Amino acid sequence: MKKQKPDPLDRAALMRVAVDLLSRREYSRQELWRKLSPRAADTADVESVLIDLSERHWQSDERFSESFLRSRVARGHGPVRVRQALREKGIKDELVKQSLDACDQDWYQLASDVAAKKLANLKGEPKDIKAKLYRFLAYRGFSSDQIQTVIERVSIEDTCD
Repeated sequence: MKKQKPDPLDRAALMRVAVDLLSRREYSRQELWRKLSPRAADTADVESVLIDLSERHWQSDERFSESFLRSRVARGHGPVRVRQALREKGIKDELVKQSLDACDQDWYQLASDVAAKKLANLKGEPKDIKAKLYRFLAYRGFSSDQIQTVIERVSIEDTCD
């Protein structure tokens, strides 16, 4: 048996769903659009709900960007990865730049902290460890300048067999 698709939602029901979602965490406008539009009877209702939420300051891409940035920094992600993730969430480049500029995070220190944690588990020759650390930090979203600085600072010889 096929699962029946629920009835499309009218504007009031869409507003309830959106407020329910926003009560749990911040969402970007694009994320809300993606969640609401498949359930809507009319896409104009979705747009109307999003405008209403924005005017009431219940949904804000600025607030979402700040919240998202804080959560990713706490996970040890660098500015390159955060920038890309915010763009994927539908945040405009101008706002992404503004959020990153407003962030008082010392990216070099964060990269150093992340590297120190990773180094505890790396074994092998110094050249191999440096390569692994470089790849790991690049994956985490740190710039090549940040990575080079951190690799120069850390004592890799201490972790070798």
